[in-house]
Amino acid sequence: MFGKLVTRSVEEDYTGFIMSDISELETRITAALERINAGLEKWADQPSAGSGEIDQLSRQLDDERTANEQLSERLSALKAQMSEKLGSVENVVAQLQEQLAQAEATAAALKQSNQDLRNSNDALRAAATSGVVEVGLINDAMGAELSALKATQQADRAELDAVLSEITSMTASQADSASEEDAHA
Repeated sequence: MFGKLVTRSVEEDYTGFIMSDISELETRITAALERINAGLEKWADQPSAGSGEIDQLSRQLDDERTANEQLSERLSALKAQMSEKLGSVENVVAQLQEQLAQAEATAAALKQSNQDLRNSNDALRAAATSGVVEVGLINDAMGAELSALKATQQADRAELDAVLSEITSMTASQADSASEEDAHA
């Protein structure tokens, strides 16, 4: 019997607790719904954007899109020009590297010819001081001098070629810039 009494008392307490909890939750839900309704009424009272304002914003958006497209086209054109100029610069660099290689080869040949000429002149001096004239030494000296003259001529030719290529590229760039100015005018 004591067990039944305790069980019944616990059930009544639990039921009472749940009922008070439900009424508290009901009060809270009602208050929340009232706040939601008040917020909706405030929102409904605010003026909405007029169709004129929407049209104006749409036009501004279209203008910005057009400006963006124009800038994209200009950027593409500039990239193409830069690519073209880069190709031109690469060609010039390749030509300059080739000219440098030629100049280095010519300088090395000139250096070797001058060394050969010095050696043959030293041999001729030694022969002249001994009083013996050797035909082979004279031929070697003349051959060394001829080689030195040829190397000098090649060095001069390489230098002239470099100057001519520079003049040609300058006149070509001036002609290109003049044609671009005529096209833009």
